[in-house]
Amino acid sequence: MLKGISRARLIGVWFAAVIVMMACSAAGGTALTINIGVLWLAACLVPPAVMLLVWRGAPPITVAELLYSVNRPSEKARP
Repeated sequence: MLKGISRARLIGVWFAAVIVMMACSAAGGTALTINIGVLWLAACLVPPAVMLLVWRGAPPITVAELLYSVNRPSEKARP
């Protein structure tokens, strides 16, 4: 589902979603205090930071790929 999206685009979508939710809560009459601001800041920054730490490059080789590469005859062995 998310294989065709880049990291930067996903983080941008996250920030946009948090900003829209913040605007909706402000328009709905929620009191904007320092504590609420810290909560919104944490909600905006923590998930992308965790995603950047967890999101790796290429996935590790699977057992099936490893066994296929071992069982396949090499090109150098042929006369």
